[in-house]
Amino acid sequence: MNNRAVILFFIGLTICFTVGNVNAQQKHLLSFNKLKSYVGYFNAIDTETVKNYVTNDHAYEWLAKNVPLFDCPDSAIQKIYYYRWWTFRKHLKQTPDGFIFTEFITPVTFTGVYNSSSSALGHQIYEGRWLHDPQYIDQYISFWLYVDPKQKKPHLHAFSSWIDDAVYNYYLVNLNKPFIQKNLPALNLDYNQWESEKQLPDKLFWQFDVRDAMEESISGGRKVKNVRPTINSYMYGNAVALAKMAALTGNDTLQAKYAQKATELKKLVQDSLWNDTASFFEVRKPNGHFADAREELGFIPWYFNLPNDEPVYAKQWSQLTDEKGFNAPWGITTAERRHPLFRTHGTGHGCEWDGAVWPFATAQTLKGLANLLTNYQSKGGMTPAVFYNELHKYALSHIKRGVPYLGEYQDEKTGYWLKGDNPRSSYYNHSGFCDLIINDLVGLKPRADNMLEIFPLIPQGKWQWFALDNVLYHGHYISIIWDKTGARYHKGKGFIIYADGKAILRSATLKHVLAKLPA
Repeated sequence: MNNRAVILFFIGLTICFTVGNVNAQQKHLLSFNKLKSYVGYFNAIDTETVKNYVTNDHAYEWLAKNVPLFDCPDSAIQKIYYYRWWTFRKHLKQTPDGFIFTEFITPVTFTGVYNSSSSALGHQIYEGRWLHDPQYIDQYISFWLYVDPKQKKPHLHAFSSWIDDAVYNYYLVNLNKPFIQKNLPALNLDYNQWESEKQLPDKLFWQFDVRDAMEESISGGRKVKNVRPTINSYMYGNAVALAKMAALTGNDTLQAKYAQKATELKKLVQDSLWNDTASFFEVRKPNGHFADAREELGFIPWYFNLPNDEPVYAKQWSQLTDEKGFNAPWGITTAERRHPLFRTHGTGHGCEWDGAVWPFATAQTLKGLANLLTNYQSKGGMTPAVFYNELHKYALSHIKRGVPYLGEYQDEKTGYWLKGDNPRSSYYNHSGFCDLIINDLVGLKPRADNMLEIFPLIPQGKWQWFALDNVLYHGHYISIIWDKTGARYHKGKGFIIYADGKAILRSATLKHVLAKLPA
């Protein structure tokens, strides 16, 4: 290539980059001082025994370039919002095959190449979709679709996954259609592989509890082929997402195929996994009998808006706030506390999904609850106050010896991290939190059209002010503020939405709103 060609090539790249980012005029309502202060504190209490792509001394710089800013009067929620971003970047690893996010900060024997693990892949994509630089999640998804299958022992199917759903919800943030067009064939093949491996003749899916990343459960077993609400909900969510991605790319045949699969699976889950006696979605044993155990995994269908909008199903949620159900001092238990086998199965086996509190499951349940509150008429007595209280409790649980900490699982009464000081548990990247703040508490609901939808779940009168700033969405920088008196941010009273520094909506009340984004 001659010099003139090289110059023209780079001019072309510059033009493409400029056109692709023409709307992204970055303007901030919040300063970065709070982020800087938190990062300084987190660095100061950290031994940094493992260093990946973004080391502690570069954490502030990287986070300032990549994450939304958040300000609120709940100090626990705000601190852990920044703590979770700080821990998330610890797991970003640059490999010869591109960027990936690890689950364990230290190497463990049962992971794949580069210490990769797919068990929390859906959580990680949901969390990472809000990063400004898309290369990290783009390459991470590509790793699982194209690099992992070439390994001697692939690990994507080592655990159940909602990868298709997560990829589509990632698209809704950045509208990168070419990325969907490129990866849809691989996602389609992956779904087909799940069907060949785990689908029964009646079209439901089976899974070992260990391959749901939920061992040892009351209902399951490491070698028991149960029909579980987990994998069946995931495959429903994946089918819905694949139908939408097929429609996006103009593949009518594929769209019809997956729309039909979703319809069939929705009916099968409701007909086969709903225990009317217990008023709960439950595991079915190979003999066809219910496990007779209400477990937190029964809330997962709402993560994908699977259940019909009917009181008979919404009634299940009453167990969330029942102290004999799932309500415990340190969080949402993974099995109902009244069950005679509560906290008996996991003891001594290294993992306890028979009642102990797991952030993985808490994040799923809170997402399902948010969907119930925003997308359903039948709410089963649930309110934004319930969501807020559980989210606040989740934030408070991030502590060990008086300082912020994220581990694997906890005693429901004391908050003790049940892996103790095992180094593999530190900064455990097995759940989500920041996405729950952005997508569910503040309520930025990504869409495929040019509308910005905000559906906050902050209870009326709970906060006098809050701000979510520096959110890159559809090529625009979005800011969302609520300032009841106008004294906090000095932008006027009420609920104000900005795109690229310009107000596009004002409301006197904090409520569900829609605003058209600039062209």
